Parts: sequence; structure tokens; C-alpha cells
Amino acid sequence: MVRLTKIASIGTMLCFIWGFVVLPVSGYSREKSHATTCITDSGEKVEDTAVVPIVKPGEKKARKKFPWLLAGLGVAAAVVAVVLLTGKKKSSTDGNNIEYGTVTDIDGNVYRTVIIGNQEWMAENLKTTRYNDGQPIPNITGDSEWYNLRTPGYCWYNNDISNKETYGALYNWFAVNTGRLAPAGWHVPNREEWSTLINYLGGENIAGGKLKETGDAHWLSPNTGATNETGFTARGAGVRDITFMLIREANYIWSSYSDPADNSGAFQVHLYCGYPWANLYSMQKYSGFTVRCVRD
Repeated sequence: MVRLTKIASIGTMLCFIWGFVVLPVSGYSREKSHATTCITDSGEKVEDTAVVPIVKPGEKKARKKFPWLLAGLGVAAAVVAVVLLTGKKKSSTDGNNIEYGTVTDIDGNVYRTVIIGNQEWMAENLKTTRYNDGQPIPNITGDSEWYNLRTPGYCWYNNDISNKETYGALYNWFAVNTGRLAPAGWHVPNREEWSTLINYLGGENIAGGKLKETGDAHWLSPNTGATNETGFTARGAGVRDITFMLIREANYIWSSYSDPADNSGAFQVHLYCGYPWANLYSMQKYSGFTVRCVRD
């Protein structure tokens, strides 16, 4: 795509040069000599030869229009390249030049996506309130109901929808286990896919820093080890246990993998403000954590 942009830019420049420099200089190449005899004041005859371009009626008008036509074609080529680039754009996150794609969920939410190693991940937390077949996910607001729920549910942190755009939704694992949360062509990552990401980034002791957004806008200080060099842009979205807690302090992200040693638990990745770690371990399935999806 970048190559298309360069080609379009060069094409536009060449069209302008050809239309406004080359044609005006070389356009009147057909010419004839016209001899004129002049008589000076002393009576001496002097021959004067002038070179006159041959221009047919209407040709001057056509030549004036032609450069603008070529310029227009060059601009059109640039526009076509921009259209082809739609959906893949360069953006800057924490000073890193990251190339993002996009994916849209059933609710119409548009998410940035980023390639890390051989995987393509959402670069934002999931926000959908419906399964990918259009059926609604129950929005559970009461603390006791949430704690005792063993069926799918979601909520916004503090039951405040203003947290949607910044932190996404919190889902229990029963919603994850339906297999219908992710947009078409995507899925909630299993344990092995999380391990692949963490190992690619150097292991659990340092991978978290490469996934975390930098600064203290969405993490408490110190946001240890955060570089976001991957463009993953993890934020301290908090969790829901019996109550809401750990906003800007921690981010727990579900996997689809149920704990074989404890039927009440499932694996998730834990990121924390005070450490560069990315720990993968089991937590209670009723917990409210964020979700990131990976491309099939």
C-alpha cells in the first residue's frame, strides 16, 4: 500500500512536469522561415529572416487545456491510491509508528487491529452488547446477581457506560464460552495463543510492558516497564468480583481456556501498573474481565 502511494505521488509530479514544462517548450516544433527585405535610411537593402511557428486554427486553445488535463489525471491517480489505502493506515501510538487495520463488531463498534508476530490482535477491548448472531448479552448491574451468576453476562465498570470507549466492557467467562462474542473471522484467544504472544515478546517477565499503554492517563503511576511498542495499547480497565475494583491499576483479559484442574476457574492474562509482567493463570469464571480477540 505504501508503494501505491509513492507511485501515485511520482505520477502526479510527472504529469505536472510534462503538462506545464515539456509541452510548452516543445509544443511549437513545426515552424517555417519567413524572409523580409528591409531598406535602411541610406538606401541599403537588408534581408531579415524570422522563424514562425505553424499553429492550426484552434490549436492554441487545445494546448492550453492539455496541461490541465494531465494534471487532473495525476491528481486522480493519487485519489485512487488513497481509496485503496482505506482500512490500513499509519498511526502513531506512544511515539511508535504502528500500522493498524480495523474490524467492526455486530453493534457497529470499529476497533483498531495490529499484527504482532504471526498473529493479528484487536488493539482495543471488546465493547459489544450482542453476540455475533445478533442476540443480546444480559447486562448485569447488581453485585449479588453478578457474583452468583453462572450464565453469560456483561457490564460497564461501575455500571457507567461512559467507560465504554476508554476501557470496553467487562464479561464473565460464561459469555466467552458461548463462542459468539467475537466478530466474524475472529475469536477469543485460547491459552496457547496467549502463550505464543507472550513468548514472542520475550516471556512473562517483560511482555506486559510491551503490551501496556504508556503514561498515567489510564494506568496508575508508576506504569512500570510500559513501552507499548507492539501497539496493543492495554489499559488499566479494572475488574468486577463482587464489586468493581482496580481501575487504572490492573487489566485482566480472558482466554477461552477452562482450567482442567478447577472447573470453577478459567485462564486469563494479568497486566499490572507496577510490573512489566504478563502472567497467565486461572481465575473464577464469574469474574468480570476484559476481552481481546485474535483473527482466525
